[in-house]
Amino acid sequence: MEHDGSVDAARQPVDLVHRSNPKSENAELPSIANMKSPGVSKSLHEKKPSGSENPMTQSANTPSSAAKADEQWKSDTPAIEKMATLPHYIIQRNQLFDELKKKSVQDILHREHPEINVMLDLGVDKNGTPRPLMPVLAKAWESTPGSFLKHVDKDISTDVVIAKVDDRELWDLDRPLEYACRVRYVPFSSVEGRNVFWHSSAHVLGEAAECQYDCLLSHGPPTEQGFFYDMAIADNQVVKETDWKPLEGKASKFTKEKQPFERLHVSIVDLKQMFGYSKYKMYYIENLLPPQGSTVYKCGTLVDLCLGPHIQNTGKIKAFQITMNSSCYFRGDKNDDSLQRIYGVAFPDKKQFAEHKEYLKEAAKRDHRKIAKDQELFFFDELSPGCAFILPHGTIIFNALQKLLRSEYQKRGYQEVQSPNMYDAELWKKSGHWQHYKDDMFTLEVEKKRWALKPMNCPGHCLIFGHRERSYRELPLRMADFGVLHRNEASGALHGMSRVRKFQQDDTHIFCAQEQITQEIEGLFDFLKCIYGLFGFPFKLTLSTRPEKYMGEIETWDVAEGKLKEALDAFSVRGGGQWELNEGDGAFYGPKIDIYISDALKREYQCATIQLDFQLPQNFELEYMTAETASKIKPEGETSTKLDRAVSLGKSKAPGSGRARPVMIHRAIIGSFERFMAILTEHFGGKWPFWLSPRQVLVIPVMPAINDYVEEVQKLLRAQKMHADVDISGNTMLKKIRTGQLQQYNFIFVVGAQEKESRSVNIRDRDDKNTQTKGELVPLDEALQRLKALKKERRLLNTI
Repeated sequence: MEHDGSVDAARQPVDLVHRSNPKSENAELPSIANMKSPGVSKSLHEKKPSGSENPMTQSANTPSSAAKADEQWKSDTPAIEKMATLPHYIIQRNQLFDELKKKSVQDILHREHPEINVMLDLGVDKNGTPRPLMPVLAKAWESTPGSFLKHVDKDISTDVVIAKVDDRELWDLDRPLEYACRVRYVPFSSVEGRNVFWHSSAHVLGEAAECQYDCLLSHGPPTEQGFFYDMAIADNQVVKETDWKPLEGKASKFTKEKQPFERLHVSIVDLKQMFGYSKYKMYYIENLLPPQGSTVYKCGTLVDLCLGPHIQNTGKIKAFQITMNSSCYFRGDKNDDSLQRIYGVAFPDKKQFAEHKEYLKEAAKRDHRKIAKDQELFFFDELSPGCAFILPHGTIIFNALQKLLRSEYQKRGYQEVQSPNMYDAELWKKSGHWQHYKDDMFTLEVEKKRWALKPMNCPGHCLIFGHRERSYRELPLRMADFGVLHRNEASGALHGMSRVRKFQQDDTHIFCAQEQITQEIEGLFDFLKCIYGLFGFPFKLTLSTRPEKYMGEIETWDVAEGKLKEALDAFSVRGGGQWELNEGDGAFYGPKIDIYISDALKREYQCATIQLDFQLPQNFELEYMTAETASKIKPEGETSTKLDRAVSLGKSKAPGSGRARPVMIHRAIIGSFERFMAILTEHFGGKWPFWLSPRQVLVIPVMPAINDYVEEVQKLLRAQKMHADVDISGNTMLKKIRTGQLQQYNFIFVVGAQEKESRSVNIRDRDDKNTQTKGELVPLDEALQRLKALKKERRLLNTI
């Protein structure tokens, strides 16, 4: 499995690419440690690493020079005076932008502005009914999505952040439309809207940082909880907590000025002139941009290399706060420059900001790292970074998840296999991973040969399929593997169990005939509903199509994408909800359906993935015997369908008469067990459903004379494979009960002389407040039967 949401291989390293789902904060780029930038202090280019790869919050009790300088920053300083206080290279950069912008405006004015057909898609009303499309009068290179908002009801327009054209491209509200299209408005309440808003807020932070530090900006993307900006500050200066207030003051001033975000496409030659002072921007320009150049955006005194899009102006930002600062390495590599990183968050109104603060408090309570420490689930050690030590209680949860999947595998016709952990590099070259994924693999040399620990199971499963003759009667062959995987994640990207280097996943590869694709994917949708329903996770589906760097033929990709669209449409018709298109975000070997779940705090996570792959079966020349006889086989070149023609393309030898190439479906439901455990920990807040819980029952005696009955009850519970503990310590009964409550036992059995004599138990239910003072008296045999049913049925509610 290539991508499973737990460890995303497709990292976006810089602020040049805006994505609807922010990727890793630590990006991978070749070293730039030896590059120089003209006209900047030498110390900016010869800084030594700080000695820490991981973000580490820094603070100080004494005011920094930047804080003192901020006293001179008057609230009524005109823009021209502000420019005069900036370094000459920033002034020259901005002057060049103004010159090029003036030329661009003139060029647009002299173009033809033909009338174009524009339809406004206003989504659904409060009842969920689709609103009718609204036609509007428009002219190319003149009309903007923002100009149409006057035709839109206020209940829609007030929350609009950005536009989306033809459901493909996010578009600035003030950017003129260029062709006939359908325009949809994206609100802040959507993931795409928040990311654009926070991306624009990062530019405000960048502007404030340039004014405060005369720094070199690296990149400033949105994240899942806000944004950050990385920067290099002269003379090894670090950001201090005392700098936060001055930065926020500048940001507040910029938002009150309602600075417009101005977009401009610039050639490579002019980009080099504009950003020649910064080795960071120069590296992006020389290595990451297409030959035709790219866009830059200006707000206030900041001009930044960026694809955008952005909000209309900084005035849309009504609440802005610095949340943290840290040190980091450029692209997460300790061999590159040590940079300063400043985190922030912003909102379009103060009410949402207040709600966000409450959300953060709740999220902090649910942090899986904190709960794991309290409940002894797992820990990490610097001697093996990114590799969890899963403790007995955590292993109980891990095993319960595996047991669930194995039970479903048996029902659904899966076969479990085990495959090696290490392979010769030749395997990865044959599969194509070496060319596309080598930097994310742990490699080693053994007996003068190059080897690698497996980061995914798919090539090994191809070897299993191809090790003997296969018949069409064996298809679909559903191959499951819980094997250990390793991926070389940047140290700065590691985060508890959410992002690790060693993990296991519910990895499955389905080898099927072409005509079986749709039914197999429909079966996977049913599998999703079954598993996610047990945890109370709603989910949505997105189709990710061919990326810029891909393997195979375009015709093959078109056919594969068509098959997935067909299955998604069928799922929608059956009430599975609408799916979304995520163009250009497929795996390098095939398109994929990514499934996003939503937890108790409404946070979205991508765990499941379904990927259609025609490439690996070609690379490994996998074949199976068909039901056709040799006499019925059509002459070579007379393939029966477009799909047959697509699969026959490529460098591998085409199957002979009476043989066919299988199609491979990569799929995971929960993704990595480690990451899914982190999600579940925070989703449930440590209050596990009974069937998953490592602390199911705690038995407490009223007096020591009852200890023998307590131990008998524990023995009976354990005989039913339940996790039962006793507390026969010297603590008071009330303290024992309170300790059990804090440890989140699902049920506490309190027993005394009456319970022993009647062979009953007094049950306190963790989630039922009415039982906390005095529980329900239940015969012991009946209690055992109720608990057995609760566990067997894997019920979400903790009640018997």
